[in-house]
Amino acid sequence: MKILVTGANGYLGPGIVKHLLDHQHTVIAAGRHLDCVDNRAVKVCGNIFEMDNPYDMLECPDVLLHLAWKDGFIHYSDSHIEELPKHFAFIKKFAQSEVKQICVMGSMHEIGFYEGCIKEDTPCNPITPYGISKNALRELCEMLCRQHNKLFQWLRGYYIVGNDPRGSSIFSKIAAAESEGKDIFPFTMGENQYDFIDYEDFCEFTANAVGQQDILGIINICSGYPEKLKDRVERFITENQYRIKLNYGAFPDRPYDSKAVWGDRGKLDAICSAAAGTDHDLPN
Repeated sequence: MKILVTGANGYLGPGIVKHLLDHQHTVIAAGRHLDCVDNRAVKVCGNIFEMDNPYDMLECPDVLLHLAWKDGFIHYSDSHIEELPKHFAFIKKFAQSEVKQICVMGSMHEIGFYEGCIKEDTPCNPITPYGISKNALRELCEMLCRQHNKLFQWLRGYYIVGNDPRGSSIFSKIAAAESEGKDIFPFTMGENQYDFIDYEDFCEFTANAVGQQDILGIINICSGYPEKLKDRVERFITENQYRIKLNYGAFPDRPYDSKAVWGDRGKLDAICSAAAGTDHDLPN
């Protein structure tokens, strides 16, 4: 398929673009800057929100994969609320176009404070501007796709582990601190448990989900099990042979983070089994 990826130069974009290309899709990569994007992609630089007819200007794709989002790691940034109308207007133009499938990257922060396994129908009660805006966009996109008879996927991301210092996750910050020669990294007690997924796995699962049209709606892009933050961070340091040490208790845990939360992999396992050519019962 011909797949348009917005926000292609962000933290997630380059890896997802590469995996889509490896799956033999044609990829249109859009963004203000595209220096980190695989050169096999068709690159279109510019502000997607300022395009009058983005469907035509962005090569008339079969699929829109909307990754673009500002300040994704700054959960209380005002930009989440301020830019929500721009995302809605952009996606509305695609819903009114000839595009067949609209996929948008979501976040487990749409759920809000919750403990246990997050399923597709788990109620959302977001408590940060980031979560509130993502959840609102999800509901708006679902409405638009229903009105215009488009295939709809909402890819709900969890805690991604990667050592790219350009990112703003704790793993990227540790990688950056290590590259700067720092010996100590200030840390919480790290007792909370989250659903961690390695960057390359996340990109591959996303490419698998977007590249098929049988399993739609909300899809959890996750590992499917919880792990203590301190255990995953210590393992990350060991995996990358870093010398840096954690200063436990330097920061308190964020009050809005759950003690233990993870995603349900029913849909994702069915997608990956189909991609691998193996049998797997489709989820109800």
